[in-house]
Amino acid sequence: MGNTKQINKRRFGGVVKSYGADAFERFARAHVCVLGVGGVGSWVVEALARSGIATLTLVDMDVVAESNINRQLHALEGTVGRDKIKVMSERAHQINPLARITLIDDFVTVENAMDLLDGQFSYVVDCIDNFRVKAAVISACKISNTPVLTIGGAGGKIDPSLIVCGDLSGTERDPLLAQTRKLLRQKYQFTRQQGESFNVPTVYSKEERNLRSEDGSTSDNASGLSCDSAIGSLTHVTGSFAFSAVAFVLEELSSKAERSVR
Repeated sequence: MGNTKQINKRRFGGVVKSYGADAFERFARAHVCVLGVGGVGSWVVEALARSGIATLTLVDMDVVAESNINRQLHALEGTVGRDKIKVMSERAHQINPLARITLIDDFVTVENAMDLLDGQFSYVVDCIDNFRVKAAVISACKISNTPVLTIGGAGGKIDPSLIVCGDLSGTERDPLLAQTRKLLRQKYQFTRQQGESFNVPTVYSKEERNLRSEDGSTSDNASGLSCDSAIGSLTHVTGSFAFSAVAFVLEELSSKAERSVR
């Protein structure tokens, strides 16, 4: 216990001074799950670990690719080909040697979302880029009474000052979130009333997507953020999405009564 207090005091004193000792104790006891550890998710893990979140579950089955280097925290010359969750786990343990990190080497799917999100987490941060899976994740979290924050598409965005946090029911200029919202209404019985909140905090950008190709021309046909996608992506945007998300999660954890988790 003494060792824990000394590590916390030395490494996380700035967090304690910002949020207070009581809030930091909540951070240390919280269990946050990050779904998708890529362009946004890698930065989410970093910010959570550096804020004193001591228990993390990372879910992803992808490996680091050379094309990730422009925007993903774990992507370096020496990590190409390695599992993203393993690289981020090692990094988080370098930040906090006492961190408890569970790695789930799997992709979240519509079929396994309910089993993965069974109520054991203080918060879930959804960084998935598939609208069907996003909808299943959000529904599963609502059923298990697990707080969840979802993140919109960072591809094609350039200006981080236009990133905001709002409710999923009212996002704009984000096709991924629009499809997610539509499916939640059609399949998962979320409210169809215009203006009525989903109570799902969402980080997204109000910027129109910039769909430029390598030759500088524009296209309306890009539809995803895969490595071969026509949509570009930038570190200062993916990182800003992540930091906005973590700021919201920390505020929620610091200001609300601690959840009872299994």
